[in-house]
Amino acid sequence: MKVLMFDFRESEKEFFEKNSFSDIDIKFFAEPLNNKTKLSDEELTETDIVSVYRTSILSEGVLKRFKNLRSIATRSFGFSHIDLEYCKRNHIAVMNVEQYGEEAVAQYVLGLIINLTRKIRPALMDIRNNTVNPQKYEGKLLNNLKIGIIGCGKVGKKVAQIADFFGMKVFISSYKETPSFEDIPCAIVPFETLLSESDIIALHMPFTTETYRILGQEEFQKMKKGVYIINTSSVELIDLEALLEGLQTNVVSGAGLDILESDYLKNKDLGNETMSTKENSKITSKLLEMPNVIITPHIAYNTSDSINYVLETTINNIRDCVKGFNTNRVC
Repeated sequence: MKVLMFDFRESEKEFFEKNSFSDIDIKFFAEPLNNKTKLSDEELTETDIVSVYRTSILSEGVLKRFKNLRSIATRSFGFSHIDLEYCKRNHIAVMNVEQYGEEAVAQYVLGLIINLTRKIRPALMDIRNNTVNPQKYEGKLLNNLKIGIIGCGKVGKKVAQIADFFGMKVFISSYKETPSFEDIPCAIVPFETLLSESDIIALHMPFTTETYRILGQEEFQKMKKGVYIINTSSVELIDLEALLEGLQTNVVSGAGLDILESDYLKNKDLGNETMSTKENSKITSKLLEMPNVIITPHIAYNTSDSINYVLETTINNIRDCVKGFNTNRVC
């Protein structure tokens, strides 16, 4: 079977150098797959499978170019960058990697929390500008804070475990089902309670039509003054305009957003429309200027361990699909 793998990074080369895949003919492309990608007639005709990351935009126009495409293997949990309706109509299987990097993401979340509550970024910016004022960097002890976790799958549970280790009180509100905990002291609370009592709110859920802007204007108005917002999931979960207003009015003390890649860069560099509007890109530019906001390009999972797991799962997804199995099938 012939596979075209886009969004291929230097860090992924080691995996393919250490493993041989005689049953798969893979061609690698560093650039993403989108409506600007140039491919030969042979590649468009003979390709069975494409593998992409979230930086690719697989619209109907892009997918129509492939004459015999059988499946798409995205090396991500999210799949909003793929036109699923077109895939369903044309019997193209779509596979994702459901869970990866739980430990990496949870540890990254803690890093964002410490950075924000101890005001590390503004201190770093000031020391570079030779304008140090220690009174500006007064922080908070984690063991005196309450963290509210919205959505509690594997990543959320890891965050809860780490937060408990640091002595934080943990609130859980699951958007889908009530999670069960055996060894982590936490309180399963209504969504409204989490909003009003949490010092830190962390989002750990996929983007769906149900979770779109789960934190909007109304939710920010119900939050405890001085709350910190952490989002390592998807930009579409937060109304960025409401977040900006919360930061400007000091309702929100700080925000850690590992979501730049899925919104700002796509609209700015590739010119592609996403669920987020171009207005969100303007808001993101304002957020980037704030010393109490940390924005990173979706790297919470980005460890060598996680990358190898994603690639191994992707290859297994491809092999299972060819055999007729529905492993990690989205559609």
